[in-house]
Amino acid sequence: MHTFSEILDTMNSISVRYEQMKKYEVNQDKLENNTLVQFAEWTVNPSTHSVPHLMDRLHTMLFINGRGKFNASTSDNVLRLLAQNYEESKGICQSQQSTQQFLYSLYTDIALTELKGYTMIEFSWPILRNYGQANYSQEAEILRWDYGNRTERAINSLRKAMESSSRIVWRCDPDEHIPKVTYDEVTRLLQGFLANEVELNRDWSCTSTCSDYNYARSESFNYPHQLQQPECTGIVRNCQFVDSDMTVCQSPSGSSRRYDYIQYDNGRVLGQSKKCERGTTNKVESWHRWIVQKCSYCFCLCDEQGPKSDRYFNLREAIADVEGNKVVTGLRFVKKNRVFHLQIQQGKLMPRGVIDDKTLEWKPVDEYQITDANIVNGVDYHTMNYSSRSMDLDNIMNPNDNSSVVTGLRFRVLGSHLNLMAQISKFDFATGKLLQPKWHLIDDNNRQKLNLDSLDMSTRTNIKSLPLSKHNQYLDFVNSGMDKDAAQTTIPFIDVQDVVSNPPAPLAGIGLYYKSSPGFGGFVAPKTIIYDFAPHVQVSANKS
Repeated sequence: MHTFSEILDTMNSISVRYEQMKKYEVNQDKLENNTLVQFAEWTVNPSTHSVPHLMDRLHTMLFINGRGKFNASTSDNVLRLLAQNYEESKGICQSQQSTQQFLYSLYTDIALTELKGYTMIEFSWPILRNYGQANYSQEAEILRWDYGNRTERAINSLRKAMESSSRIVWRCDPDEHIPKVTYDEVTRLLQGFLANEVELNRDWSCTSTCSDYNYARSESFNYPHQLQQPECTGIVRNCQFVDSDMTVCQSPSGSSRRYDYIQYDNGRVLGQSKKCERGTTNKVESWHRWIVQKCSYCFCLCDEQGPKSDRYFNLREAIADVEGNKVVTGLRFVKKNRVFHLQIQQGKLMPRGVIDDKTLEWKPVDEYQITDANIVNGVDYHTMNYSSRSMDLDNIMNPNDNSSVVTGLRFRVLGSHLNLMAQISKFDFATGKLLQPKWHLIDDNNRQKLNLDSLDMSTRTNIKSLPLSKHNQYLDFVNSGMDKDAAQTTIPFIDVQDVVSNPPAPLAGIGLYYKSSPGFGGFVAPKTIIYDFAPHVQVSANKS
């Protein structure tokens, strides 16, 4: 970082002097001859402040390693170290650039600075010749050779650094989590639910134990029990006994939660014990029937579809307007009418991988309702439930082909997993013209599962999330931890921030990943893999 600060100071010194030269060039007829001569001498004469020395210093700091040697593939020149530091410091959070884009942008600034320096020297020699200082023809020849040689070496070093740099763009956590702005939720997929065992069988008996009810329904029952709450009209699963007696703080009626907390008489608290917002709590006690039968309250999970349960994912294609030569340039999750869509940003592809930023737009999603006529579960959308709530975490691209870009995507259901596919189209780099598209997918069933058991709500932490998943893993959407949140929240949350790059770039691939901080539910989010520009970074044939 100290060296980088020196690099910036050197670049600023050249740029300030260049701005001064521009003023002299415009007003040279009005300036004293001595003013121009002093500027020219100051620019070209050998000294620690001359422009040639500053240009050499800039090149040395960037591309020469600590042993004073140039090697384009070395791992210890400053360009490589800056790339490493950018990755480790999560510079992507501020710039929305992949590491490869960061390197290229940095080099562009440096190359422009060197060009300014070279221009100042070429401006100065004619002035000195005109005022009889010297001819400087040999110096000019040496400078031009040095400039071309430096440029070639710098570009080779840049290309090597870019080849080994990450091209992934992802979004860090915002400073403040805002529902429906920075994140959204799958709601009431599996949720903690209190039920007396007498309600979990058609015989209304109490002869079993809570753990016997792994798959049951809450039966209609007219016995006046103490807990007044909405019933679970779906499937009741994974019941367990905690304690006989408890105090229950039910959540406000408009909440997707059932309980704010549950406090058992044995001292165990499920959730965060605080003032009950609803204003009242229920004292609930297990009871006996015929002395020998104990009718216990069980803590279960409720898998119930309904108006408070948003558990739907769009299965329709999202395709860029390829007829207008547009490609995918960004991704974000959006929830419309309780259905999650992976929305695409598109932009027109120009020659040499450039995106026309005036054409950038988010392509509208299909805003259907799951209750609309001709809308079919399994065709238009996927409904998650206990048996089908997995999401695959992949990087989808063609790693052996640098002539393809992403032009579309869609989700499919593979077994019980939600699985992402990408439409990838060939293109001509020189013209930017899109060619034939092809769907790419990953069918691997041998995946590693991420463990999300017993975690707290995703937004209760003050620590920024970090990516934790790897390619070819998967996760299940699960309930939050019993003790931490009374199993009231579905985790992970969905990150709905825009995942775009600055400047915009075509994508070689897309993916899904999981990020979190220790002990918390985290987020599922999309990521983009920027097209690899490294092979196209080369010295022009007419550089001399």
